[in-house]
Amino acid sequence: MSRRLSIVCMMIVFAFTSAAAGCSSISNPILAPHSGAAGLQKAPQSLGSWTTKAPMPTARFEHAAGVVNGILYAVGGCDLYTCSNVLNTVDAYDAATDTWTTKSPMPTARYALAAGVVNGVLYAVGGLNNNGYLNTVEAYDPATDSWTTKTSMPSARATLGVGVINGILYAVGGDNGFFGTNEAYDPATDRWTIKAPMPTKRAALAVGVIDGILYAVGGTTPNGNLHTLEAYDPVTDSWSSRANMPTKRFGLSVSVLGGKLYAIGGCCKSNNRALHTVEAYNPVTNTWTAKTPMPTARFGLATRVVGGLLYAVGGADSTSPNPFNTNEAFTKR
Repeated sequence: MSRRLSIVCMMIVFAFTSAAAGCSSISNPILAPHSGAAGLQKAPQSLGSWTTKAPMPTARFEHAAGVVNGILYAVGGCDLYTCSNVLNTVDAYDAATDTWTTKSPMPTARYALAAGVVNGVLYAVGGLNNNGYLNTVEAYDPATDSWTTKTSMPSARATLGVGVINGILYAVGGDNGFFGTNEAYDPATDRWTIKAPMPTKRAALAVGVIDGILYAVGGTTPNGNLHTLEAYDPVTDSWSSRANMPTKRFGLSVSVLGGKLYAIGGCCKSNNRALHTVEAYNPVTNTWTAKTPMPTARFGLATRVVGGLLYAVGGADSTSPNPFNTNEAFTKR
């Protein structure tokens, strides 16, 4: 099996066959309390709400996203469910006007990549295409609508997570043998350094940053899907375990809203369908609560916060032969 097909198997075949047996069977997470490291948590009273926004011009999944100056940029991904057509397209969403525009394409077409923003520049990291796993790093400057190539990441990998802390981009986990790898990129010097590895080696995880701490959530391993939450402190270059996410899943997305980590979508329910599950982690209390489910169940989506709203764009599910261009916005209460 080719390297490209191995990741497709993990994200698609793995998702929609009995190999996904480690997924949660909870169909209504709002009614299901969670007994984690911080104890039993009751269902919340303030669940939040979702609204439908202007769809993306390009239907896609396994893409990446970043926000610069209030504009959300969706980059790369696949526009066919089999990932036989890999994208380099860039769509920009202006939440103030609820409109999309097309920007200069990314030099390297790829999917299962990750992205982070430092000083108004979006960095697209890693991923996969017909040439195999990538360590490619390309930087997009919205001010000039142009891309530049940067120093490659030491480890070629896909389905990794990226978080930014104090101007440094941290790339953790991913698939090419299931990594616990943690590598840090400094745009000021265009150099990478090796950091303490993540305790749990995993792929298709999601990453978020709160108060200078990076949180790695969920993902999958050859032994099944995860609800694992691990926190990285770059000051001490060390990891610690936190309360498990209620729902085991991979291919989810994470965003930070109101000081909480929102884990959204992913794969899979007991019937091997994508999830619409939304669960929020409070790092102060080390607890999770269920929120109003996303209207469209999907995995391989991207989420970002703009102007106090959390936007979930793109993704896929077994019910559709093609990915979605769906754009739904969550308001917390």
